[in-house]
Amino acid sequence: METTFASQVQELNQKADLVISSFIQAKRNYGEQAKLSIPPEFEAEFFSLVDQVNLSLMEDGDHFFGYFLLQMSKEIRFDISSPTAVNFKGAKYIIYFNPIIFLDLTLLQMESTIKHEILHIISLHLIRAKEFKGTHSKTAINMAMNIVVNTFLEDLPPYSVTLKWVNLNYSLQLLPFKTFEYYVEELQTALDLLAVDEESRDESDLEEDEDRHDTEAADYQLINAIATAYDPAKTHDLWEDSSEIDAKTLQEFTEQYIAQAQKGSIPNYLENLISSFKNNKGELPWNLYLKRLMGSVESNNKKTVTRRNRRQPQRLDLRGQLRSHKANIIVALDISGSISDLEFNQAVQEVLAIVRNYHHEITIVECDSEIRRVYTIKSAKDIKERINTRGGTRFTPVFEYANEHKVNLLIYFTDGRGEEKLQTLPKGYKTLWVISGRGDELSLQVPYGVVKRLMKVDAKDDSVSMSDVKRDGYSMQDQER
Repeated sequence: METTFASQVQELNQKADLVISSFIQAKRNYGEQAKLSIPPEFEAEFFSLVDQVNLSLMEDGDHFFGYFLLQMSKEIRFDISSPTAVNFKGAKYIIYFNPIIFLDLTLLQMESTIKHEILHIISLHLIRAKEFKGTHSKTAINMAMNIVVNTFLEDLPPYSVTLKWVNLNYSLQLLPFKTFEYYVEELQTALDLLAVDEESRDESDLEEDEDRHDTEAADYQLINAIATAYDPAKTHDLWEDSSEIDAKTLQEFTEQYIAQAQKGSIPNYLENLISSFKNNKGELPWNLYLKRLMGSVESNNKKTVTRRNRRQPQRLDLRGQLRSHKANIIVALDISGSISDLEFNQAVQEVLAIVRNYHHEITIVECDSEIRRVYTIKSAKDIKERINTRGGTRFTPVFEYANEHKVNLLIYFTDGRGEEKLQTLPKGYKTLWVISGRGDELSLQVPYGVVKRLMKVDAKDDSVSMSDVKRDGYSMQDQER
């Protein structure tokens, strides 16, 4: 079969070259009027090859991906900058193939690139990426998503973005098996530090770059309808072409695809991803939302040697600038509510970890119907055992305190039960409400801030199944939690 498959790939490669050559000639003769035409026989032969790849997936024990692929529509696109891509249109997922790039892969690499796209879908990256649009670069978002899904895959194409590759090329020490949101924040910070104005490049450098391409490749680059090489910054551009659909509806459609694909046993890592998918509500967790809020806290500038001066990039003797955040943060705890000590202590440790790179001061305010105690902390060991009271809950006293002390950010941990209307409104700062995992909805009619929910803290099983561990020795149980 391998010989037959290889000969099919070679023959399809030749036919793909003919399709492109014909289009290039038509483009020269007729200009913008020329259209890329894909012969029906080429399309039929190409998707016959894709069917063989799918059959190989089934035989290799990856039947989940095989059944998932069977439900998807398939199209050929010569303009995508990756072997495969996905989007959601017309109430269905569509997987696209660029034959120029896809046919250069081995059979196992073809399998991996299909699994790659399906893992993006299961991880809800099409939804979660939208949270960062406009505030983070496409490069950071794309690389972060690829790090997550490629962690689970072997036999990747040589140009694939992996954690090892990113750490090596950006001099980072990113941890394995973390969330997409963790990677995108860390990568954006690294890209900001390495940012260099494109206009500062010499014309001679541009000429050297062009000389690396032969005439045929140069022709391809002149035509927007054709992509001949992988481009990590554009790998998910087709997502922008997805149908307008709300996150909840998309999740419901995806759940139907998953249900039809779950036939028999599946790997532990895949089972964990599906479990995370079903528990996901399509929104940022409170701690990651807090990290985003920290980026908007009022700040001053500080000098740095790791970044060139924006106005005069050619002057290496001038230091660049980075924002130096100074945050006065109040962490309010409703001591009358159902938040356990374990939940609160763990949450405060996450707050400390998020703000550790900022100039900050954290004040703990314990309250029920009134403020009972106020103290500052610098580390987790400064957290005191809470006062034991059985009073009711009023949110207003904390806002009165925050207004008097000119805070930058208020994080309020509560079970949600309190007033329906604040008697004192917040002035000049942002509020993040964090509801206990066992709490109710926030009682306020107008919260004057963002409301998130604290996940329940369960006892953890420290045992590790060997099927959950890759050869590098890390457990997958922390991945995409």
